[in-house]
Amino acid sequence: MSKFSNYNFKGQKALIRVDFNVPLNDQFEITDDNRMRAAVPTIQKILADGGSVILMSHLGRPKDGPTDKYSLKHLVNHLVKLLGGVTVKFAEDCIGPKAETAAAHLQPGEVLLLENLRFHKEEEKGDKTFAAQLAKLGTVYVNDAFGTAHRAHASTAVIAADFPADKRMFGLLMEAEVNSAEKVLNNTQRPFTAILGGAKVSDKILIIENLLDRANNLIIGGGMAYTFLKAQGKEIGNSLVEDDKLDLALELLAKAKAKGVNLLIPVDSVAADKFAADANTQVVSNDNIPAGWMGLDIAAKSIALFSDVIANSKTILWNGPMGVFEMPAFQGGTKAVAEAIVLATEKGAFSLVGGGDSVAAVNQFGLADKVSYVSTGGGALLELFEGKVLPGIAAIQQ
Repeated sequence: MSKFSNYNFKGQKALIRVDFNVPLNDQFEITDDNRMRAAVPTIQKILADGGSVILMSHLGRPKDGPTDKYSLKHLVNHLVKLLGGVTVKFAEDCIGPKAETAAAHLQPGEVLLLENLRFHKEEEKGDKTFAAQLAKLGTVYVNDAFGTAHRAHASTAVIAADFPADKRMFGLLMEAEVNSAEKVLNNTQRPFTAILGGAKVSDKILIIENLLDRANNLIIGGGMAYTFLKAQGKEIGNSLVEDDKLDLALELLAKAKAKGVNLLIPVDSVAADKFAADANTQVVSNDNIPAGWMGLDIAAKSIALFSDVIANSKTILWNGPMGVFEMPAFQGGTKAVAEAIVLATEKGAFSLVGGGDSVAAVNQFGLADKVSYVSTGGGALLELFEGKVLPGIAAIQQ
């Protein structure tokens, strides 16, 4: 049962850690507001109950204290629009007299946005005194920032200890993220297929090893597939490779075989004579990619092979594209895998898409609402599937 949904926030000042780390252009206009939109249901529930909301977030990576470029004041007007005209006040600091006065005067139905947490170095250090200064602004703590749940920062993990167990909880976004990951990790319907793409094996070693204990099928795509191919003695031309990870690739293949996991590697590629949108292309077998050419996407045989496995899956995790999908000539494989996941979802499979590039892909192809869940957390989701305990989750569950 949802602790958040059952809680009555009437008369409460809810201090919510949100992830408003959104991209801004040179005019300080938001170019992608998905993270802000994701927090709206949590905020609206509290306001509807008759509570008030105090929002805290970081923005960018300010190095030397307050910087106009990274001020959260640039988000106020858009937040007002997203909340349908609700009053949104802004505090020029997140701790101290300005924040405390603004929080003290906040009325039910109003929202207060605090200035960038990372203007204080104590935030990233997980400083307890800084966390306590934040905590005294609210009467209940809500963590709704899954994207930062893997950081043991003051506002994401340390602060929870300043609230009793019945006054700290996940928001609706965090609940959905945790529940979706739980479905894939611990309440798995089988067959379970994990699809991993991206450039480097080194980025995915831990997740591959953890999934070998859980998945029935493990599909490898993207640039990292060529390290596996070279390790098996295939000619890969100029394709991306990590020569220092060839032995590791062979070890992972052997582990998969020993554990009875069906590990699939692409059998053909769309190859290019240069890394460019206007490159010459040809479809080649991955047994022998011509010298001077590089694989930049999976081709028809691999698509058919992967799609068949996906179609027969009950649980699907997708992290990482199959090729350089940002270039039209090399997006076919990623799009086909996304469409196969959609078809499996329509047949009743549970599909979780996570990791920046996979999320960008389903959004680009207009398929985000046709999979079961699209995660907002790249690094956080990866660490969860690597088997790590996330401080932002553990702090609430203690």
